[in-house]
Amino acid sequence: MQAGRQLSTKIDATVPTAARMYDHYLGGKDNYAADRAACAELDKVVPSTGALALNNRRFLQRVVRTLAAEHGIRQFLDHGSGLPTQENVHQVAQRVDPASRVVYVDNDPMVLVHGRALLDQNDCTAVIHADLRNTDEIFAHADTQRLIDFSEPVAVLFNSVFHCIPDSETDGPPAVVRRVAERLAPGSFMVMCQLVSEDPKVREFVTDFMAQVTQGHWGRVRQEKDVAALFDGLEILEPGLVEVSTWRPDSEVAPRQLTQEWVEFGGVGRLP
Repeated sequence: MQAGRQLSTKIDATVPTAARMYDHYLGGKDNYAADRAACAELDKVVPSTGALALNNRRFLQRVVRTLAAEHGIRQFLDHGSGLPTQENVHQVAQRVDPASRVVYVDNDPMVLVHGRALLDQNDCTAVIHADLRNTDEIFAHADTQRLIDFSEPVAVLFNSVFHCIPDSETDGPPAVVRRVAERLAPGSFMVMCQLVSEDPKVREFVTDFMAQVTQGHWGRVRQEKDVAALFDGLEILEPGLVEVSTWRPDSEVAPRQLTQEWVEFGGVGRLP
């Protein structure tokens, strides 16, 4: 059963959020001193985080372009979308087909404010304020119903977000994936990746640090096997489940993740 969650609409500049920290790493301006200070502390232990964030963003863009251009996907549901930046999902998808429809979901009120301001002139996109674990609420939302036809294939994105979700039998990542998959038409896609490390010290430090600075709005850094389990029953697109900078790179000299203290790991699965 999904837990009911009341989301705050107040923006607290003193408490870092994952969305604003990610924005800082991407070179954005929609972040505060507390977010930048948290990033600086994180960098002392996992200094590759900035490069990792950029590589993850490029992975998302390649995935969306691939699904739109090669698989004909015209509707995208992006969970934990983060703050708008360059080359967002709707921009990539609508470059392939201007009629492509995108719904962004995030629990950060700043994402809602900035996202709606940018998308007001785009009738094929919407931003909704919801916890990604509240599947019923997201799927029943008026904007989701307006833009997404769930009788047709959909690309559902969980890009670099599951590490923000605690383990739970009813609301952890596996439960969320099962709930969403049950509602999708055959031929739909699920894009999933999260921060992982095979070093227990890194997992413990980052998990504890992020839980503390975000005041509990964090899950945990997991292992590759935990991400792989989310794809059970799905047909995994080539090249499989990988460190995301190696997922269909644009060229032989495209940026790669060079350090391995932690990486973004995942891929794309299709519902049979």
